Amino acid sequence: MNNILVVDDIVDNLRFLSQTLSAQGYKVRGAKNGTTALKVVKKIIPDLILLDIKMPDLDGYEICQQLKADSTTKDIPIIFLSALDDVLDKVKAFEVGAVDYVTKPFQLEEVLARVKNQLALQSAKAEITQLNQQLEQKIQERTAQLQTANQKLQIANQELQQEVQERQKIEQRLVQDALHDDLTGLPNRTLLMDRIERSLQLTKRNPHHLFALLFIDLDRFKIINDSQGHLVGDKLLIAIADILSEGLRDTDTLARLGGDEFVILLENINHLTDATKVADRINQQLQLSFNLEGQMAFTSASIGIALSSTGYENSSQILRDADIAMYRAKDKGKACYEVFDQAMYLETLKNIELEHNLRLALPQNELTLHYQPIISLKHGTLTGFEALIRWQHPQQGLIFPGDFISIAEDTGLIVPIGYWVLKEACQQLHSWQQKFAQIPGIDSFKISVNLASQQIQEANFIEKLDLILAETGLDAGCLRLEITERVLVDSGQNTQQNLAEIKRRQIKLSIDDFGTGYSSLSYLHCLPINNLKIDRSFINNLNIDTESFEIVKTIVTLAHSLNMDAIAEGVETIEQVNHLKALGCEYAQGYLYAKPLEVKDIELNFLNNYAKTSDFLGACF
Repeated sequence: MNNILVVDDIVDNLRFLSQTLSAQGYKVRGAKNGTTALKVVKKIIPDLILLDIKMPDLDGYEICQQLKADSTTKDIPIIFLSALDDVLDKVKAFEVGAVDYVTKPFQLEEVLARVKNQLALQSAKAEITQLNQQLEQKIQERTAQLQTANQKLQIANQELQQEVQERQKIEQRLVQDALHDDLTGLPNRTLLMDRIERSLQLTKRNPHHLFALLFIDLDRFKIINDSQGHLVGDKLLIAIADILSEGLRDTDTLARLGGDEFVILLENINHLTDATKVADRINQQLQLSFNLEGQMAFTSASIGIALSSTGYENSSQILRDADIAMYRAKDKGKACYEVFDQAMYLETLKNIELEHNLRLALPQNELTLHYQPIISLKHGTLTGFEALIRWQHPQQGLIFPGDFISIAEDTGLIVPIGYWVLKEACQQLHSWQQKFAQIPGIDSFKISVNLASQQIQEANFIEKLDLILAETGLDAGCLRLEITERVLVDSGQNTQQNLAEIKRRQIKLSIDDFGTGYSSLSYLHCLPINNLKIDRSFINNLNIDTESFEIVKTIVTLAHSLNMDAIAEGVETIEQVNHLKALGCEYAQGYLYAKPLEVKDIELNFLNNYAKTSDFLGACF
């Protein structure tokens, strides 16, 4: 029975993995932190370690380095299980000595398969060692026999030859299993990295030798796998492997890294175009549908290309850069390829540093809110504000959301940041309502807050929302939540239930940047939406572009037909205001009235004057 040590600071994860692996017949030990894990390893010497990265005392990288530095534990295989899915996190894991890396949330079948494979490898190594010892013993016995009885030489040689052949067969089988993917039979990561290293050595000896790596990630594979089942997903991967291998030369290598990731090593090419032609061919072939036991599947590929001419020192570097380029292809819309350049790497490093700093921004109070007035076009009066986040970086100064929100979304930081924004904005409006109670209608002012899709999808979102309203004292009717069109299209059960609860609390809902996404009119009709916000790109050209005018007119008409109000963003001129009034648009915000400002500037320049005049335009100008 194999001994497995599971190390994770989250008790639920630890319990789940321990129970699951125990059910598979493994003897499982658990450790909630790095210090305990190191003590357990010294005591039992497990056959395999499943190791989380982010833990409070020692992180996974430090634990792995300590184990690999100890002669008694350096041969224990370590598989990282982590929510960190950035390519550099994976590269670092392999650099400190991990044999595999599984990204959370993971497919249980994948974890079990990888555990089985690594234990099989360890068993195979032990078997080879034992066979070598047995063979050595046999040879010694035969030598002694030869010295005393030459007549037995022929028989001994025949027996020895048979044993060697059996050993070779076993070794060949073990090598095949250790270096190839179980599902597709393709070379796995280990064999691929070895071949890349050989190509790099050849390039160092011959500068004219050029090769390319194509890092291929299937688009929409997870959707297919989740909706149609793992059996269909596996058959699709096998079919994809057959397609990818078409047209490759004997000198080229097609490998599967795991999941839906493949890599092609194109040897001895003449120019970059040799690689881009292969990438184009792959996506052309993937345009066809796949009939998998009566179920149709459609996919495409995002492909990153890296050339050996960059001057790489090892296989991990060029694989990393091909992976970076692949993610750039995904960002550009998928079903395409991108060629790596140094700017991508520098941008990745910049984003990693920015992510690190962003994790510190909230606890170190570096985030702040600016507020932009929203006015009634009909009455020219102030009706509320939109809260817009800013990051006051200690070195870089004021950073706008366009430079860090995408990182927050990718890392999950958008959820705690989003709740901070929501609470801060509610608290601020309530404070203004008390401080400037003499302003007519201030009790009905609305504060608009952008809501991340990850927030609205949470099962406990309403519980958190109610708590914020209770703690800040803001009336629910004074809150307007802004969501994107994508939230409507991708709305699941939690989202729809949360939207219904929002309506029940008389909180307003707006669709932000309406007209730039892909809304479904059926969603607009069925869901409790109160406002459509017209994107600034249409407002900018309102005076000069007939098409923009018609789009704005259509959006306003659509809003009114669904008993909604329209809010125009980015209003900068009186001419735009006149057009919007003529079209019946209810509200506007933009630099014509004020740019987003800090609390003190809003109070000094607007609310103080507005409290005296009740004339917003007079307060502005």
